[in-house]
Amino acid sequence: MSTQLDSLLSPASIAVIGASDNIHKIGGRPIHYMKQHGYAGTIYPVNPQRETIQGIPSFPSLDALPAVPDLAIIVIGGDAAVQAVRDCARLGVASAIVIASGFGEAGEEGKRQQDEMVRIARAANLRIVGPNSQGLANFGNGAVASFSTMFIEVPPKDGPVAVVSQSGGMAAMVYGLLRGQGIGVRHVHATGNQADVTVSELALAVAHDPDVKLLLLYLESLSDPDMLAQAAAVARARGVPVVAVKAGRTGAGQRAAASHTGAMASEDRAVDAFLARHGIWRADDAHALARCASLYLRGWQPSGRNLVVVSNSGASCVMAADAADTLSLPIAPLSDATQTALAARLPGFAATANPVDVTAALLTNSALFGDVLPVVAEDPSADLFLLDIPVAGMGYDVPRFARDAAHFADHAGKPIAVAAWQESVASVFREAGVPTFENAADALAAFHQLAGHQALLRIVAEEPPLPAAVATHPQAGKTHTLSEAASLARLAEAGVNVVEHVLCRTADEAVAAWQKIGAPVAVKASSPQVPHKSEHGLVMLHCNDADTIRRAFDGQTRTLASMQANCEGVLVARMTRGQRELMVGAHWDPTFGAVLLVGDGGKYVEVLRDTALLLAPATPAAVKRALSTLRIAPLLGGVRGDQPIDLDALCTLAASVGRMVHEARGAIASVDLNPVMAGPEGAVVVDALIEVATGDVAGR
Repeated sequence: MSTQLDSLLSPASIAVIGASDNIHKIGGRPIHYMKQHGYAGTIYPVNPQRETIQGIPSFPSLDALPAVPDLAIIVIGGDAAVQAVRDCARLGVASAIVIASGFGEAGEEGKRQQDEMVRIARAANLRIVGPNSQGLANFGNGAVASFSTMFIEVPPKDGPVAVVSQSGGMAAMVYGLLRGQGIGVRHVHATGNQADVTVSELALAVAHDPDVKLLLLYLESLSDPDMLAQAAAVARARGVPVVAVKAGRTGAGQRAAASHTGAMASEDRAVDAFLARHGIWRADDAHALARCASLYLRGWQPSGRNLVVVSNSGASCVMAADAADTLSLPIAPLSDATQTALAARLPGFAATANPVDVTAALLTNSALFGDVLPVVAEDPSADLFLLDIPVAGMGYDVPRFARDAAHFADHAGKPIAVAAWQESVASVFREAGVPTFENAADALAAFHQLAGHQALLRIVAEEPPLPAAVATHPQAGKTHTLSEAASLARLAEAGVNVVEHVLCRTADEAVAAWQKIGAPVAVKASSPQVPHKSEHGLVMLHCNDADTIRRAFDGQTRTLASMQANCEGVLVARMTRGQRELMVGAHWDPTFGAVLLVGDGGKYVEVLRDTALLLAPATPAAVKRALSTLRIAPLLGGVRGDQPIDLDALCTLAASVGRMVHEARGAIASVDLNPVMAGPEGAVVVDALIEVATGDVAGR
């Protein structure tokens, strides 16, 4: 593996500043681990109080070393840590891991010291992990520059999984959970405060490791999404699934993250959209991060979600079916041919429909699982297979069951998982290489993740690549709103279908506009100082005679004058009816770029909150998928005699709005279109509000 972070992941020499002879101290652990796990490079303990440390010659300072190390592990804290970084920079050390805490996570003075550390390092092209880092560990080459206690609690084993985490505790926990499943882990890296090197950058580096088959991430902040997008692209090209926990979903979680690693939280739904757009599955916690690993590492790529349950307990069949329903894993409808073949192999009183209950006859006929599994595997409706064993042990030929399940796993090409709570039973299946879970709920949750992730990756493969998230020259400073007339004009220039309207500066012009439109109209004051017009009586609907329109014009212009608001005139717009009032919104996110929002609209939009968010530019097909996740989705397809809404027109409109904000590269801060009238014959923007960067009055 060759990356710009070689000096961190594959260093030829490592100095430990603050080295200790005690393997249970932070300065002693890395040396102990490297000796134990076959690190072939040179270790330089640095401690002015000792001549040797753990049997290795010690040096009083960095300057006393016989050669400049690739990597320095800095265990000492406070000002001494900053000085150690200064020494590393002066000598030309390539990378440093600052384990010491009390920096950016600890208040203003700590942040000042951290900033000084980074300034020194960047001036010398020195890369820093941390501060407040547990360290990095590469068990592929023994470069274990970490003090994690978990490597003592659970013996390491090189393997196909990489864990990259902002938190050392989460890295250790996920490592322990994986090792508990018997899975080897090659990379266990914790970035701490991420003053320089981030989770995203390390993820990109380890994604290139040809022996890594699964990449697991824990994030508290996401300051470099383009780097993570590159890592995800490399992983997808190599067929490596990427699963991430992004902590800080709630306000409380965001505040905790800020105090933990100095992280800055991102708007959570934008994080969801970003991860999905790049094929990264978002897990809820560390357990979920590790739970599906055994299924991923088999390389299974299910094309559907239909489940087959095989058990020796009718009750387990029923409960597994219930649990599967809550995860939207349909019980596969087995064909008549499959059920006939099952009937020939099962006792006459056994159920041949799915779930398949082989009954207690399994105790006397150990071949039942082996007879049933190949039959159901051939059914075209079956995608996922759960072998649920609530009871076995004395008298049961568990090794035979495990061999039959392992044969299925190796040859069927479809995912199988075993649920067995008895360790004496589960261990036999694990040793046979069959993904095994303590209970059916965990197994089904893993199936839900595996099938859902594969569906997500297929969608990503069909989508055009997402452009870089952050503008090269983002607009800065304050923002202001455009008037509705200017907002509608900007939308029309972008190809968005807007309501027929005329901006009128006199009452006579307003009457003429009504006569031209030839239908009941809405009359609305247009002023950039008054974006919300209804609450000030600046909207009159269903106007259909000259006197009404004149009264509306005169009243609204007087109201604006009394408010000392700039009056551009009034809008006379066609009254447009739609089958459904929807909303389309977009804004420029400083982290992710253009973000698009679609969903139910009208005056209750903030209360009902039935919206979906995705990154822009987005294709109309992506918008349609987003709409399908809403509670109102069935209504858009037409119910109780209603015609279906023209979703193609609606999705094209929304995609155009997203593209407009993306192409503005920060000059447009936000777009709020509510309502967008949608019906069988199309979609049209009725009301619009655009916010732009100050100094760019046209929003361009």
